[in-house]
Amino acid sequence: MHDVRQIAGLFDMRADFVDAQPYGSGHINDTYCAWYDQAGVRIRYIHQRINHQIFKDPASLMENIERVTTHSLARLLDQNHPEARRRTLSVVPSIDGKPYVIDREGNFWRTYPFIERARGYDEIRTNLQAEQAAKAFGEFQKLAADLGGKRLNETIPNFHHTPKRLQALQDAIAGDSFGRARNCQSEIEFALARATDCRKVTDLIAAGVIPERVTHNDTKLNNVLLDDVTSEGVCVIDLDTTMPGSVLYDFGDMVRTATPTTREDETDLSLIGIRLDRFDALIRGYLDSASSFLNRAEVDNLAFSGKLLTMECG
Repeated sequence: MHDVRQIAGLFDMRADFVDAQPYGSGHINDTYCAWYDQAGVRIRYIHQRINHQIFKDPASLMENIERVTTHSLARLLDQNHPEARRRTLSVVPSIDGKPYVIDREGNFWRTYPFIERARGYDEIRTNLQAEQAAKAFGEFQKLAADLGGKRLNETIPNFHHTPKRLQALQDAIAGDSFGRARNCQSEIEFALARATDCRKVTDLIAAGVIPERVTHNDTKLNNVLLDDVTSEGVCVIDLDTTMPGSVLYDFGDMVRTATPTTREDETDLSLIGIRLDRFDALIRGYLDSASSFLNRAEVDNLAFSGKLLTMECG
């Protein structure tokens, strides 16, 4: 376990550290929930070590997160939202004003206030939960839609770039390093027959038909905190891949992860299908918050995006 007390002392906490414990089920970053005493009131914060083996430039990543969350909070405050500070993550600065600290081992750390009375679910059990999570992702995009200044940094270049994924497949087929291509010809033919689909979104962006936007890029529904009482979507989390992209990648990944009738790693393909009621819930929730800023081409391609992201990610 990391020395969270020492890490906490590098942030401008304005409260006294009490204790910390590992938190959550994430596999990439190391996350701790810490208790603090603030004038006799017990409050919680999240301290998180950023995995710099995955995210090669944590400083640029945190620049993105600070810009997007600061802008989103300002928008919410302008709207006089009664729970503005609960509806977006907020970066706690270091004692020297940066959005992160670097510990003695060279690890990058960040801190967020803990969002109380809400949680993420690894398995979405109801259509209401799916609808509310999709609505929250749409709200996240809407709040960031008018972010000014320079283009956000690409924290993982070409993260959602389906033509490059297709090219990597074609290169692997041509190289056939382990002599396995002959045993999976039907799968290869299936993928290559959909080459035109793989280019659709990038072609639409290049043609100016759909815009590049600020997107989340990892829209598993457990990246939304739902209210403990109402199941309302409260706050989008896990912003490491927030960067330029297309809303179609975001919505498509919701469809890919939320609508299957089985778990993602099911090997019996005969069991795999799509829950149309769950898809309807996603569409309903997403358009409830996002329809005001999407253009016609984006709306028209929402259903296609589920097909595309399933093709891209499997």
